[in-house]
Amino acid sequence: MGYTKHIIKGVSWIAAIRVVIRILSFAKTIIIARILSPNDFGIFGIATLVLTFVEIFTETGVNIFLVQKKATIDEYIDTAWVVSILRGFIIALVIIASSFFVVSFFNSPQSLGVLILISLVPIGRGFINPSIIKFQKDLKFNQEFNLRSLVFLVETISIVTFVFLLHNVYGIVIGMLIGVLMEIYLSFTRVKPLPRLKFHSQKFREVVGFGKWITASTIFNYFYQHGDDIAVGRLLGTSSLGIYDMAYRLSLIPLSDISDVVSKVTFPVYVQLSDDMKRLRRAFLRTFLAVVGLVVPISLVLFFYPLEIVTLLLGTKWLEVVPVLQVLAIFGAVRAFSVFLSSLFLSVKMQRAFTLVTFVGLVGLGITVVPFVQQWGMIGAGLAALSGTLLTFPLILYYLYKIFTRKTINVEK
Repeated sequence: MGYTKHIIKGVSWIAAIRVVIRILSFAKTIIIARILSPNDFGIFGIATLVLTFVEIFTETGVNIFLVQKKATIDEYIDTAWVVSILRGFIIALVIIASSFFVVSFFNSPQSLGVLILISLVPIGRGFINPSIIKFQKDLKFNQEFNLRSLVFLVETISIVTFVFLLHNVYGIVIGMLIGVLMEIYLSFTRVKPLPRLKFHSQKFREVVGFGKWITASTIFNYFYQHGDDIAVGRLLGTSSLGIYDMAYRLSLIPLSDISDVVSKVTFPVYVQLSDDMKRLRRAFLRTFLAVVGLVVPISLVLFFYPLEIVTLLLGTKWLEVVPVLQVLAIFGAVRAFSVFLSSLFLSVKMQRAFTLVTFVGLVGLGITVVPFVQQWGMIGAGLAALSGTLLTFPLILYYLYKIFTRKTINVEK
């Protein structure tokens, strides 16, 4: 099968995954938004900010490493599982240890209990069988569709049920934990090989040596993606963070999902084409045009009809989302293109270049976010995020020129 058919088939399956997840996610968001308040969403937003922050600072890059390996990866599974388990416990301890500082920083004492409970999530994730990455590596996206859809369905039903019963954000975290348990079960019953508690120091050093730039990139990317959230929560309060987070969910996630789908499919395909510059260039251009054709219409609808979208989906208590949604619709479209490019950089092993692009975006956000939020509130946070993303485009164009004007790729070490 040619690369184009691989991409089309892969995109079809991953798109199906995202469609199912987005339908369930929107249904879940609409239901719990009518039960919980913006302040509740802000509390949960603080907990997820901390969870994501610690997860990223302990990122090993093992999944990208396993996909990039053209040989069999079975010999790495045991070590990857041990590292994943240890990482999960470390993340949980760091969340608990930092919880009082976080509560003080955001002036949100209600967040403490949620932080303690959400620390169980990374422990559970650590026990997931690393072999599930073979779905992506071997382009078996139909099997991934089945697994991801079932996990998310169970998680969604659990979240809605417990939020309805408890009428607080603890129901969301309990639902997340049930989803993690389901993923552990499926990863051990549907994927081979099964991992064992065996650690190989040589393979660990190989993975860690590869992952240093991935770790740096994900750290920069965290602040790049969540610096605006942190500024809003710190300067404007928990309720404003909940409103801003809802605008983010409605605007950025549907747009970035398109790029995520394409990136996930094209990454292993680009890896296979990395020795053939002509075919790689052709594949990239075709997928880029497809992303443009999908992203632009969605962003226009979000920009021109925010009031109708918010009123229909969330109700009148969320009307403060409307002006923020317009700004983030533009940001989401621009951001979608930069996310899509990551698969190309990683496929030719330009981790360092991708890290630098992310760092430049972070600098742009960091310079503008505090003064913009102080001047224009939540709208200023969206404008700061947009400024950081636009700043990366000259560097992205430079690296694209560098990649496609060479006959061969000089791999970064």
